[in-house]
Amino acid sequence: MAEATTDTTGLTLLGRPAGLPASPEEARLERVPNPHPGTRYCVRFAAPEFTSLCPLTGQPDFAHLVIDYIPGEWLVESKSLKLYLGSFRNHGAFHEACTVAIARRLVDELSPEWLRIGGYWYPRGGIPIDIFYATGPVPEGVWVPDQGVPGYRGRG
Repeated sequence: MAEATTDTTGLTLLGRPAGLPASPEEARLERVPNPHPGTRYCVRFAAPEFTSLCPLTGQPDFAHLVIDYIPGEWLVESKSLKLYLGSFRNHGAFHEACTVAIARRLVDELSPEWLRIGGYWYPRGGIPIDIFYATGPVPEGVWVPDQGVPGYRGRG
């Protein structure tokens, strides 16, 4: 697993040209200091066009990911997150493996107070699969809105 950056002077991706990593394992997640340590607030990232590959057929799988976290000392640097998520484009793994791996990698790199991910996968074989992971219950006293992704309804 790539090591997280410990300060903003060590960022290698922000403000520089960077290609898509060949795999999630090769992707570098960078972090920056939380500008409000000790203040509990929710950070949300939405990736409505996430893609990976079915590990058996090689066919593309598509998902709308929503990641919410309450930071501790660190925030994920958004360009590195974008490249990390993009590295799944040619990665073969089941929906459950992708969704939970993303959450665990963010937890490992950031040590957030709390994190959840909703993986809203589009149908393959006629069945949509939604994957949800959280490090625990939503902490009291922090506004964490609904993820706002409706259940799959097809054409209406």
